[in-house]
Amino acid sequence: MKEEDVNRCQIQEWYPKFKSVSIRTFIHELPESFAQYLLDDSGPFLLPASISNEDAFPNRIHNPEEEEDYQVSEGSGDEPEALSAPCFPEFELKIKESIETLGGAIFPKLNWSAPKDSAWISTSGTLRCTTFSEIALLLRSSDSLIHDLCHAYDSCSDKTMSRPPKFFLALRKWYPRFQPEMEFRCFVKGQKLVGISQREVTTFYPVLCEKKSKVEVLIEEFFNDNVRVKFESDDYTFDVYVTEDERVKVLDFNPWGAFTLPLLFTWEELEQKAREGDDLELRIVESRCGVRPGLKTAVPYDYLDVSAGSGWDQFLRNASEELQQQTKSPEAGA
Repeated sequence: MKEEDVNRCQIQEWYPKFKSVSIRTFIHELPESFAQYLLDDSGPFLLPASISNEDAFPNRIHNPEEEEDYQVSEGSGDEPEALSAPCFPEFELKIKESIETLGGAIFPKLNWSAPKDSAWISTSGTLRCTTFSEIALLLRSSDSLIHDLCHAYDSCSDKTMSRPPKFFLALRKWYPRFQPEMEFRCFVKGQKLVGISQREVTTFYPVLCEKKSKVEVLIEEFFNDNVRVKFESDDYTFDVYVTEDERVKVLDFNPWGAFTLPLLFTWEELEQKAREGDDLELRIVESRCGVRPGLKTAVPYDYLDVSAGSGWDQFLRNASEELQQQTKSPEAGA
């Protein structure tokens, strides 16, 4: 993998070419001061100056200079240095305007990654954001974004840098009716589509068994008509979403191998399929026994919902019911 292959997968690079077949997105260059703010772990967790405790998520993060721990008696000689909260007024105004234009709710993403690992800190358990304060807290709380900020080129054979010269924040329109079972990862080797995998592999969706053949045809046609001639790398992956009216939307691009998950395939299998010229294969979770609960994935797991009634909640319910059935079976008592 080359640096140029990684660079092509940055959202600010691919989105302009695929805007007409993707999710509506506004992209803003990050001030370098904000990028450094995301990386700074040398002191207390300070929210931007514009964010008061009332604006922060309940029972989550507060401005530490307002906490009792930072209060000392006058003249004690232990007075701490004054802590100045970071301030990004122009950047915040642009973000606010974009959120309003996109309908009032977005999910954030940097050049390559979304802060999916910090979704737990939001009140909804998702990456849905309606204010700059929510975006700042999700980004500042995420460990996965360290990949974008420090390690994006670690797997490159021609690595010359550890970070891109500029960072970007993409604000992607939030769709509340997003169906995770209709998201798929597509694997391209030598400019040929060699495999497609269900993206959310922690749940069995019976409806996919019925739609499998149709979905495969739709995605293959979409690749030939819209992706193959536009994306310049030979080897890569891309994620798509199939809508209820059978339109295909590009969600993301990722490099072949390295930190990209092969999901229901292995990289060895995909390499072999490409070498031997096998027919295109779409893999889905065929039964509840086929789910992979331990596999770390991401719906535009940017969209991951762990609240009651969500896919994750239903998965845990199903697993519990199956365990109870197994313990009651004759074989269990043998």
